[in-house]
Amino acid sequence: MGPDHVLDSFALLVLLQKEPGSEDVLRLLREAQTGAGRMLMTWVNVGEVAYIIHRRWGQDRVHQVLANLEAAGIAIVPVGRDLALQATAIKATHAIAFADAVAAALALTEQAVLVTGVPEFGKLEGSLSIHWLPAREPLQGHRQVEL
Repeated sequence: MGPDHVLDSFALLVLLQKEPGSEDVLRLLREAQTGAGRMLMTWVNVGEVAYIIHRRWGQDRVHQVLANLEAAGIAIVPVGRDLALQATAIKATHAIAFADAVAAALALTEQAVLVTGVPEFGKLEGSLSIHWLPAREPLQGHRQVEL
């Protein structure tokens, strides 16, 4: 059994947009579907993706993407007290966005590999295993989101 992986919003948007690095995310997702580790996300990170999709393509597309996430076998983890407080501690000591701190907290809690292209996670590289995707800004242009 392979390692578990945590997708941050960057990684999911890269996959949905078929941007550079989407092949890596798709491969990891397929491995998870065969039982070689789990693919995890937090509701905070899913919410961040849903917000971007809603603003760009509308609420109907959000519902389609959420249904496809569930069908793809990505386990979406609620953010309870312990995970929120761990994220708070990460955010307090590192200059990263709170949603990114939540993804990092989940990866640390689950001893999983974080899948991201966000350069700010480099500050956590000593304590966090990271699968790096090409760094870029997701959702540039007006490509259709797919999953």
